[in-house]
Amino acid sequence: MPPRDFHRPTQFAGHEFEAFQGGDDPAVMHRVAHESAAALLARVRNDPTPEILDRLVAFTDSHGIDALAELWAGATPHSLPGALWRIYLLRAVIRQSPDDITYLFERGSRISATIDPIVAGAPMPASPEEILELADRILRGVFEGDFGLALERGAAFARLAASGAASVADDLDVIEPDRSVELTRRALRLTELATDLHACSARWRDGSLD
Repeated sequence: MPPRDFHRPTQFAGHEFEAFQGGDDPAVMHRVAHESAAALLARVRNDPTPEILDRLVAFTDSHGIDALAELWAGATPHSLPGALWRIYLLRAVIRQSPDDITYLFERGSRISATIDPIVAGAPMPASPEEILELADRILRGVFEGDFGLALERGAAFARLAASGAASVADDLDVIEPDRSVELTRRALRLTELATDLHACSARWRDGSLD
């Protein structure tokens, strides 16, 4: 089997949130995931130079999301590596289909009765380019700002996109049932992502995220 090419960004083909597996020894992978996440966060927060931040934000553009999956995808959802994995995954999903995710986000924002649009921090209406910029700002906030707030912004974005996906799915239920089912599944996965990011934010604030 040829070696995996980590220099080509991974493309999602309708299953952005499928689990990645890495390594054979769960205990070893658990330790590596937690140690690498803690070391990375401490290193960047101690020296948040623009060059390092830029490289971290754009890491998966060059190496693919699977490069980080080898370290973090198997970590428990409500842990430091689990939180970092989900923030990177959210950015990757946005970059994979910015037009689609922008439409879903705006749809969710229009029907939202919560403060999520304010927390997410996107302009309304938002262009795909502005949503891509927002994804980068959220990820940068993990390393140079309020970590808990960055996770909450990611959670708010995912909740709004999920709400938009569910709303569009309802519209298409009769005329395009297959597309409706696909959007319903996407809404569920985005909701799960938002729930995990929110839980990680709460644990970060009470000092139990490790």
